[in-house]
Amino acid sequence: MGTTIARMTKAEFKEMLEDIIEQKLIELLGDPDEGLLIRKSVRERLLRQKQAVAMGERGEPFEEVVQRLGLG
Repeated sequence: MGTTIARMTKAEFKEMLEDIIEQKLIELLGDPDEGLLIRKSVRERLLRQKQAVAMGERGEPFEEVVQRLGLG
């Protein structure tokens, strides 16, 4: 982002701050799940869900959610 803060919109500035805060928290706290093992049954369920979403059997398109909730 090669823009000065004075030229940013409020939304752009907010997004920049959120990114900076998130990066700093990750730097300070790290990933709390790092090094933990995932049970085989959980991994298999997540993989099935991922496949179902990819095939359109599960989930809802983002655009439809935005429209349904009146966010766009």
